[in-house]
Amino acid sequence: MAITVERKKWILYKHTCDYELIKAVALDVKNTCKTYLSDAERHRMQERLAKLNLYKTRNPAETPLDSINHRINTLEYWMFGYEYKDRDQKRFMFSPLGNLFLKYIDDNERLCMIFISMLFALQFQHPASGTDKEFQLYPFRLIFKLLFDERLGGKLYNNEVEYLVVFIKNMSSKEYEKLVVEILNLREKTDLEMSTLFKKDEHTYVNAVYEWEYYTLSLLSEVGVFEKHLGHKICELFHPRKEKSKSPPTKRIATRGYITIPTAQAEFISDMITSYHYDASPITLNDAERMTEDAIKEIYSFYPKLLLDGIGETSRLSELLELPKHIGEYAINPENNAPYLFERVLTDGFNMFYNVDATQKGGAGHTDIECFYRTKKKKFAVESKSTANKLTEINVGRLREHREEIGGEYTIVVTPRYVPAAKRDIVGAPVVIILASTFAEYLYNHIFNEIRDVDYADFDDIIINNLGQDISLLISDLTIKKFSAVG
Repeated sequence: MAITVERKKWILYKHTCDYELIKAVALDVKNTCKTYLSDAERHRMQERLAKLNLYKTRNPAETPLDSINHRINTLEYWMFGYEYKDRDQKRFMFSPLGNLFLKYIDDNERLCMIFISMLFALQFQHPASGTDKEFQLYPFRLIFKLLFDERLGGKLYNNEVEYLVVFIKNMSSKEYEKLVVEILNLREKTDLEMSTLFKKDEHTYVNAVYEWEYYTLSLLSEVGVFEKHLGHKICELFHPRKEKSKSPPTKRIATRGYITIPTAQAEFISDMITSYHYDASPITLNDAERMTEDAIKEIYSFYPKLLLDGIGETSRLSELLELPKHIGEYAINPENNAPYLFERVLTDGFNMFYNVDATQKGGAGHTDIECFYRTKKKKFAVESKSTANKLTEINVGRLREHREEIGGEYTIVVTPRYVPAAKRDIVGAPVVIILASTFAEYLYNHIFNEIRDVDYADFDDIIINNLGQDISLLISDLTIKKFSAVG
């Protein structure tokens, strides 16, 4: 067989399709890995999984870490959370959906809805996928959209995914209509014609078949996201044999099987499609306007109210969880049509601290938010800087006037992003910067973990010891240490 250069396509994760293993690894990372996830700790995780008959090695005398690393990467790919490098160590921060999944780990009906929501959050480019950066879309939103298209009869055949869908790079209404026509045309092909098409680029299509039919479809049908319908064989496809290998090439079978939406999930998925569009622009990882770490936080922060309502989460928790979400949303105010919304949600955010009284002030000559730290009986000011573009400067003289008016000790500037010069403006001044996404993440984790008594002491200590600096990384470290599975 002639070896071709594999064409670019979606990379669908293929290291496991075992749903119970994914659950076990998530629970282990969350509940057992309480120390740094060193090689020794990863080996212990393997031993724990082996006792559950969820891990086996070909050579018992050797226990390479590749397998357990793939298991952790699987959690990242399916949006359970992300690995966070804390200096030379790694920690795992569960996403809101990952935490919710663990909360309902024994409730399959709710778990299915949560997993569907994870699929709506999954995007290309993806932080934990090797899919090329040319691909900018929400892949499973597109698949769900196709499955609800009456022209396609509520079904999507495996060969349509493998030959057409996984090569879609961007999505718009025009591209969508073109894809539907191509799918309908492909349905007219005989098995022989389809086999010929696959064989023209066997290297590419064998991987597409392997990733879709052998892994992705197997997992998602077990979860209950798709209903899998078996079909007859179209052809056999072979992976190219490695150079100097004496083994025969590995065979995969492409079939005419297809998927449909289970009746139990149809209404929820339909509502999600209406709220979260198939042609939405994904969050870019190489956004020149912000750090990659901030983009990753936003990608994993997806937490639809439709889901909370659907699984019966308390309305109070739902309302509280809207707070950190709104902090992120209102911080970026492209139309500048709601100048006080950011101040209002930040006021609510600082009132989450049981020992802080925050009052929205605003207006010319006044700080945006006046705060009183009751434990140490001192005041501080909060300035909200919502902006569609990066904050270009910080007027420390004006901040001093605002601070003096209330008798404040220091000022916290909360903004979505800023240029380096703005950071230089505050050197030597009793002012600190914190990114809105970092503050939102800190509050979210307290709310979700039902920590009602949020103490301001840690914040105050960090600020006092780092005046004139951006304290976002230090607050992120604080969040990670308090709430991550430590790795």
